[in-house]
Amino acid sequence: MGDLGREEAGVEIVKARTDKREYRRIVLKNSLEVLLISDPETDKCAASMNVRVGSFSEPDGLEGLAHFLEHMLFYASEKYPDEDSYSKFISEHGGYTNAFTSDENTNYNFDVNTENFEEALDRFAQFFIKPLMSPDATMREIRAVNSGNLDSLDIRPKERGVDTRSELVNFYEEHYSANIMHLVVYAKENLDKIESLVESIFQEIPNKDRSSLRFTGQPCTLEHLQILVKAIPIKQGHELRIVWPVTPDILHYKEGASCYLSHLIGHEGVGSLFCSLKTMGGFLAYPLQSYNMLHWGKSCFAWKLVHVVDISHLEQKGGAWTVSQIVFVADKGCSVTTFQNGISLLVTFNGFEGWATYLYAGETDWTNDFSFFSVIIDLTDAGHEHMEDVVGMLFKYIDLLHKCGICTWIFDELSAISETRFHYRDKIPPIDYVVNIASNMQFYPPNDWLVGSSLPSRFNPGLIQLLLDELNPNNMRIFWSSMNFEGHAKMIEPWYGTAYSAEKITESMVQQWMERAPNVHLDLPMPNVFIPTDLSLKNVAEKAESPVLLRNSSCSRLWYKPDTLFSTPKAYVILDLHCPYSRHSPEAEVLTYIFTQLLVDYLNEYAYDAQISGLGYSIHVTRSGFQVSVGGYNHKLRILLETIIEKVVRFEVKPDRFYVIKERITKEYQNIKFQQPHGQAASYCSLILHDHSWPWNDELEALAHLEPDNLAKFAPLMLSRTFLQCYIAGNIGPTEAESMIQKIEDIIFNCPQSISKCLLPSQHLTDRVAKLASGTNFFYTVEGLNPSNDNSALIHYIQVHQDDFMLNVKLQLFCLIGKQAAFHQLRTVEQLGYVTSMSRRDDFGIHGVQFCIQSTVKDPSHLYMRVESFLEKFESQLCEMSNDEFKSRVNALIDMKLEKYKNLWEESSFYWHEISYGTLKFDRTEREVAALKQLTHQELIDFFNEYIKVGAPGKKTLSVQVYGSLHSSEYIAQKSEPTPTNSVRIEDILSFRNSQSLYGSFKGGYSHMKLQELFPGT
Repeated sequence: MGDLGREEAGVEIVKARTDKREYRRIVLKNSLEVLLISDPETDKCAASMNVRVGSFSEPDGLEGLAHFLEHMLFYASEKYPDEDSYSKFISEHGGYTNAFTSDENTNYNFDVNTENFEEALDRFAQFFIKPLMSPDATMREIRAVNSGNLDSLDIRPKERGVDTRSELVNFYEEHYSANIMHLVVYAKENLDKIESLVESIFQEIPNKDRSSLRFTGQPCTLEHLQILVKAIPIKQGHELRIVWPVTPDILHYKEGASCYLSHLIGHEGVGSLFCSLKTMGGFLAYPLQSYNMLHWGKSCFAWKLVHVVDISHLEQKGGAWTVSQIVFVADKGCSVTTFQNGISLLVTFNGFEGWATYLYAGETDWTNDFSFFSVIIDLTDAGHEHMEDVVGMLFKYIDLLHKCGICTWIFDELSAISETRFHYRDKIPPIDYVVNIASNMQFYPPNDWLVGSSLPSRFNPGLIQLLLDELNPNNMRIFWSSMNFEGHAKMIEPWYGTAYSAEKITESMVQQWMERAPNVHLDLPMPNVFIPTDLSLKNVAEKAESPVLLRNSSCSRLWYKPDTLFSTPKAYVILDLHCPYSRHSPEAEVLTYIFTQLLVDYLNEYAYDAQISGLGYSIHVTRSGFQVSVGGYNHKLRILLETIIEKVVRFEVKPDRFYVIKERITKEYQNIKFQQPHGQAASYCSLILHDHSWPWNDELEALAHLEPDNLAKFAPLMLSRTFLQCYIAGNIGPTEAESMIQKIEDIIFNCPQSISKCLLPSQHLTDRVAKLASGTNFFYTVEGLNPSNDNSALIHYIQVHQDDFMLNVKLQLFCLIGKQAAFHQLRTVEQLGYVTSMSRRDDFGIHGVQFCIQSTVKDPSHLYMRVESFLEKFESQLCEMSNDEFKSRVNALIDMKLEKYKNLWEESSFYWHEISYGTLKFDRTEREVAALKQLTHQELIDFFNEYIKVGAPGKKTLSVQVYGSLHSSEYIAQKSEPTPTNSVRIEDILSFRNSQSLYGSFKGGYSHMKLQELFPGT
C-alpha cells in the first residue's frame, strides 16, 4: 500500500442507501489517485483511466493528435509487443474495451470476466507505462482514422516538414503523467486485495509532475457575442441554438443553479415555452394600427380572438372558414382586411402547424473555467419562418422567471426528485460505472465522486439569479441551421466545408422580437403530482424465478415476473397490441407510425411530470402493431398506464398536430439517404430477409398523400381487431398485475367507447424470415443514396440455423473466437476501413454471422473477397487451436452467459425477447451453458466446415454491396460482369423475397396452454 494510500483511506464517500459495494480512495507513490470498488456479487471486473489532456492541448496544425494517440496506445507495449494483443485478450475473455477523447480529457476503459482481470489490468496499465508506437503502425492508423484527420495528421504536416510520429511521441511524453491521471478499479475481491494489485501494477507509471492545462476565462470575447450564425447542414431540418457563456455550474454544484433553470426553461408541461411553441400557428390577427400579433387560440375548432372581439365558434363551409363577419379561404398565407367592432384587422391563416418539435435547455460544453448555457430547438417549417418570434418568446419566458422570482418550492421539488433518483438508481454495467466516476474525479472532491452534480441540496436564490441575469440579449449567440440557407451562406469553414454566414444582432432587435412575439400563456409549472411517496416493497408469496402465464384469454395474455433479485420499488409493464391491419401496406405502416407519434404528442404535457419523476413511457410501432411500455417507480405507474390506454381508445385526429407530425416524419424519411452506407446496407439486408416489410421509399411516397381524414378512417379500422400480449415485472403483486390487465381489457374491449374486438385465431401475425438456398451466394448491389458520400459498404451475411441450443453455442463460440481476429486482419492489418466488425445476427430466432465493412479504400466486391480470404486463413487458426485455448474460450463464453442481470430492465429485456419472438425458452441460459460444457473442439470445427467454410456445400450467404461515389466506375463495371458460379444476383428485392421459402415462426405455439402448466398452483 502506498503511504498516501493509508493516509487518505478514511475519506467518507457518499453512496446510495441501496448500494452494498465498498469504496476506498488511495493515492500511490507516483501521485496517481485511485478509487477502488469492491463488489463481491459482480461477475465482470472493470477499470477506467482518465487522463487530464484532450484536444485543447493539441499543437497548432496537428488537430486530431490527442484522439490519434488514444488509438495508438491500443496497438502494443514493451511488455506485450504483439500488435493488438490487448484487444485480443479482452475479447477472448468475455470483455469489451473502448476509449474516447474530449476537449480536456482522454478516457480509457475495459471490462473482462473476473478470473482474467489481473492480467487484463496489467495489459491495460502498459498504455501508460511503456507503449510502442512503431512508424509502420502509426502510418496504418492514420489511414484508418482518415475521416477528417488525414489532412491534418499527414498531408499538411508533411508539407511543413513535420514528422507526425515524432510529434505523437512528444505529445505522450509531455502530457501523460501519473499525477494528472485518475483511475477507477472495480473488482470482486475485497478492498485490501484490490489495493495490493493496483499498487503492484500502476506505481510504474511515471510521474512527470505535470500540471493540468487550464484554459481560463470565457472563450468568447465581445466580438463573438450578439451574433447570428446561419449554417447549412447535411440533413433536412431546422435547428435553432441560443447560447450564452455563463459561470460554470461546477463551481457551485450543490446549489444547482443550472439544474433549476434547465428544469423551468426546458419544461414541457402546460404553460411552458415548449408547449406554447408546439401549438403555435393557425389563425393570427394583426391590428393594423399597432401591428401587435394576437393569437386566436390553440384548437382549430374553437377559436377566440384575444383582446379584440369574442368569437366563440369557427365554422367550415365548403373550402372556407367563417368567423362572424370574417370569411377567408383556408390556404396557407391567405389574408383579408376587414373592419370589426371599430378595429381594423389583418387576419392570416398560417396553416395547422406548430413551431417546434423539440426543446432542450441546460449547460453544455462546460469545464472548470467556462461554460455555456444552451437552448436547443428543432423548428418546423413554420417555426423556421418565425425564428424571431421563437427567440422573442424565449426571452418572454426568461422575463417571466425574473418577475416570478426564485421559488423555494421548485428547488425543493427538484431536490426531492434528485434524492430519490440517486438512492434508488439502477445498478449499471461496471464498465459504464467506472467511466462515469473516473470522469467525475477530476471535478469533484472525493466524497462526491459518486454523486457529482446529481444532488442539488443548498438553496441559494442569489446564485440562481446571477445565472438568470447572464441569460440576456447582450451575452447571446444564435446558431441557426437549415438547408433553406442554400445560396445565402457565402463563407466556408475549413474543416468540414460547412457553408455559413454571420451577422450582428443587437439588444434593441431582440426587444423588437419580444414585442412582436405572440401573446401566449406562459407560466411556471404546477407542483408535480407524479413524485412517488410510497417506496415500500411488496411481499409476494410466490417467488417465481422465471415469467409465469398469469392470464390467458381470447383478448389478452399476461406474463408475470415478480422482483426476486433487485429489491427496488420499480416495475415495468409492456403491452404489445397486435393489430393485423397495421402492416398490410406501406400506407398502413406509415399511418400506424403517425398514430403512435400523435399519441405521444397528445400525452406530452400530462406525462412530462411523470418522466422527470422517474416514471417513463414509450409508444412505438412494432411489426405486429404497436407497443405501450411504462417503467419506473411503481407507486403511480397504473395511473399513467390507464391514462395512455384511455388516449388510445378515445383517439382523435387533430389536424394541426397531424401536419406537424407528418412534416417531421417526412424529414426522417428524406434523411435516410444521408445514412452512412453501412447503415443502408443493413437496411437492404433486413428488407431482403424479413417477410412483409416495405421499402422506405414506398412508405415515403404513401406519406406524401396522407391527410388527417386518412388517419381518422384508419385508426378505428386498425383498432377494430386486436390482441394484448402483456408482461409485468417488478414490485407488483400477482393480484394487482391481473387486475391491471383486466382494467385495460375493459377499457379496450368492454366500455361504451370501445371500438375493438378480440382477434380471430386466423388473424394473429407472425414474423417470418427468408430461408436462403444452400450452396448459393446471393448478392445485391446498389449505389449509395448520397452521391456526396465517398464511402462504400459491405454487409456479408451467412445464414446458419433456426434457434437450437447446441447450434446457438457453436455459432456464439465461433464469433467470440473470430471477431477480434477479423478486426485485426481486416482493419488493423489491411486497413480496409474504420468501420469493421464481425458479429452474430438474430432475425426472429434465425441465427447467422455478419461481416460489416465501410471503406473508401476498396469497392464492395473487393471487400467481399477479403472477407472470404480471412475465412480461409481463419480455418487453419481454428483447427490449430490447442485444447487449453479451446477450453479457455468455452469458459469465457460460459462466464458471459452466467453474468447476472444488473437491473430490472435488463432482466425484463431478456424475458420479453423470448415472449415477443415466441421462443419462450426462459431457461435458455442454463440450457446453453449445459450445451457448451458438452461441446468439443472437433464439433466446433465440424460446425465451421458445414456452415461457415468457404465453398462449404451447405453454406447460405447474402452479400449486400453499397457503392459510394469513389467507386461508381466499379459499380458500372460489375453490372456487366458474368455472375460467378453458385452465385445469384438479386435484381429486385421484393420479387426475390416473394420467390423464397420461409422459415416457420415460433409464434402461436402457446396460445392454448393451460395456466397450471406454466404456473403451478394456479
